[in-house]
Amino acid sequence: MSKGISSKNDDYSQWYNDIVIKADLAEHSSVKGCMVIKPYGYSIWEKMQSVLDYKFKETGHQNAYFPLFIPKSYFSKEAAHVDGFATECAVVTHYRLKNDGNGNIIVDEEAKLEEELIVRPTSETIIWNTYKGWIQSYRDLPLLINQWANVVRWEMRTRLFLRTTEFLWQEGHTAHATKEEAIEETEKMLHVYADFVENWMAVPVVRGRKTENERFAGALDTYCIEALMQDGKALQAGTSHFLGQNFAKAFDVKFTSKEGKLEHVWATSWGVSTRLMGALIMAHSDDNGLVLPPKLAPTQVVIVPIHKGQEELDKITNFVDELMPQLKALGISVKYDDRDSQRPGFKFAEYELKGVPVRIAIGARDMENQTVEIARRDTKEKNTVAQKGLAMYIADLLNNIQTSMFEKALKFRDEHITEANSYEEFKELLETKTGFIAAHWDGTVETEKRIKEETKATIRCIPLNNKLEDGVCILTGKPSKQRVLFAKAY
Repeated sequence: MSKGISSKNDDYSQWYNDIVIKADLAEHSSVKGCMVIKPYGYSIWEKMQSVLDYKFKETGHQNAYFPLFIPKSYFSKEAAHVDGFATECAVVTHYRLKNDGNGNIIVDEEAKLEEELIVRPTSETIIWNTYKGWIQSYRDLPLLINQWANVVRWEMRTRLFLRTTEFLWQEGHTAHATKEEAIEETEKMLHVYADFVENWMAVPVVRGRKTENERFAGALDTYCIEALMQDGKALQAGTSHFLGQNFAKAFDVKFTSKEGKLEHVWATSWGVSTRLMGALIMAHSDDNGLVLPPKLAPTQVVIVPIHKGQEELDKITNFVDELMPQLKALGISVKYDDRDSQRPGFKFAEYELKGVPVRIAIGARDMENQTVEIARRDTKEKNTVAQKGLAMYIADLLNNIQTSMFEKALKFRDEHITEANSYEEFKELLETKTGFIAAHWDGTVETEKRIKEETKATIRCIPLNNKLEDGVCILTGKPSKQRVLFAKAY
């Protein structure tokens, strides 16, 4: 357990918290349930944002920003939506403080709001109230808007990145002329998310649909991507919702069609959050700290000189001064750590903890032999490599690391999808192997709820392009046409 990090096999929860804290990603705030994202953690989130933002704009979406506060009356317009968030809402009731004369600051009871304001748990209501003024004709459609924002959902049990009272996210909200267009958008954004999580985060996902019981509040259909963490628990990495005309009808958002008819628009919403940071940590890291895929690492390569005296350092530095522009020209982020306040061993441990994908060590003997020592973070392999052609070697190595991290996670995921054909087998697998369990289900909410109550496992999704097969529900014995994926989840 180096660097004061718990073993993930002994205490996975503590191991996760240790990495978040010790790798300098985030810390608990003095505000209960909230976190401070530290610069290193935020720089990873910024890279995620940058890639996703490009993907959204590439698919025709524009960014906008809507108010943090939502009038309470807006929530009452969509019954299922308000039921879904009622227990998580933070409510603003007053707008002024005052001194009570004894040096205490208290709420001014006379400054009560005429209507309470909800701190946004999600923005459908405020956005659809706004869209009413933006949409009149089919020429205004489709309306493709994304917002980067913070939201508040009052949580009693919090975990850094995974579940906090306030968190950062993006939420897309689109309006369409037809049902078919809206469903196409919902599916398209799910695949955008899946592509990002697999090709940038190196985390394999299952693309699927949620059951009626697990859908987003107010949605007709919810699509999701589900990932598997190293402890065998699932994590919902992103969702995309087909909202039908529910919000358009609630807020009276209509458009004049090409045929001159007045119709309600069709809606979608979709989002991912800083929960992706939790997925990134839990999918790849080890007992030595964070392991980052090169595409999302703030620093992809660190160079550490090993020297005795200024003359040796100067020779190493001259070489590094030639190498760094070559690496940067290839789009590689690189850091030269020539601090004299820390020994090389300390630096090695620090960059291992922070998950820097590639470490280059150069000493006096390396300069004589025109070589360097390269260590890769994911496998801890070390190799001696020639200085000539080093920049291209590093570029290829980073690509190799990105690919091998995905393949390792995919192998783990595939080895942890197991079929269960009876309730007894299902419960045994949950306790002994964990991971996804593919099992038949009779399609009823009652059965789904009972399985959750008795085992704490939920139906994570009905996979897209699922194989159809005749079977019977593991609990009730009723007929079933396909297996669904169950798991314990974050």
